[in-house]
Amino acid sequence: MEPRAGFEPATSALPTQAFDRVLNKFELYCSVDLQLSPVTVRDHSDGLRRVLRRMDKEYWEVTKEDLRSYLFRFKKNHAPATVAGVLKTLKVFYRDFLNRPGLVDSFRFPQIPFKPKVVPTKDEILRFFDALDSEFAEALFLFYASSGLRKGEVLGLTVDDVDFEKRMVVPNSHTGVNKRSYVSFYNREAEEALNKIGSTDRLFKISDRQYKKLWKSASRQSGVHITAKRLRDWFCCEMGASGVSDRYIDAFCGRVPKSVLARNYTDYSPERLRRIYEEADLKVLA
Repeated sequence: MEPRAGFEPATSALPTQAFDRVLNKFELYCSVDLQLSPVTVRDHSDGLRRVLRRMDKEYWEVTKEDLRSYLFRFKKNHAPATVAGVLKTLKVFYRDFLNRPGLVDSFRFPQIPFKPKVVPTKDEILRFFDALDSEFAEALFLFYASSGLRKGEVLGLTVDDVDFEKRMVVPNSHTGVNKRSYVSFYNREAEEALNKIGSTDRLFKISDRQYKKLWKSASRQSGVHITAKRLRDWFCCEMGASGVSDRYIDAFCGRVPKSVLARNYTDYSPERLRRIYEEADLKVLA
């Protein structure tokens, strides 16, 4: 089958110059037309490259049968959520970008089984905290646990994103349409820990590699698996147990309100959110 106009075929195996060019255009399409975040754009780009490398075909040579066979093999060894991610990439590339919906429209996303969240217990929280080996790590841990923010939101914070007097945080790290943030807060435990480490431009100056090493070391020492995501889940559960309404927990976590009432008739002013947060009196270590 002929490639899309403007995308010349290549004669050698992947990666080819032609594929690299179309991949660059695909990334631009995802970023500009779809307004996806840089992380999501990279995920689509890397995923597409892996699929085509497995098929050992150029992108315009792929048939529906090729994709069906690939997905059949892939789903045997991967979780439904992983399969759904690959299929989403293929749909965005072939259906939306190349305007070839016939290749992928018949494929349905797998049903992802519901798994109840299992949040860390207070004992696990304390054991993990005791295994942290620096004041910096303790501050980072307490900030995650008491703010409910995502991993990237916290690591991307600058001092300008934080009102230290009100202990209020306004993340500005999202550039895509899939993730949002509004305003959250951190408790006095995190405040005391932050005061010990100080800050310059970024609130937490740490690379992703250093972050993973820090978390892995504490997990090994404590025997407890805790991540920023699990601390976010813990935050939501603790706030709910303190009587905070779901709509306000969603606001702290940057989630879009689910109902018309919550979306259009609820006061989400920072002053009100701060009052609700303070009344919950969230404590991580006490």
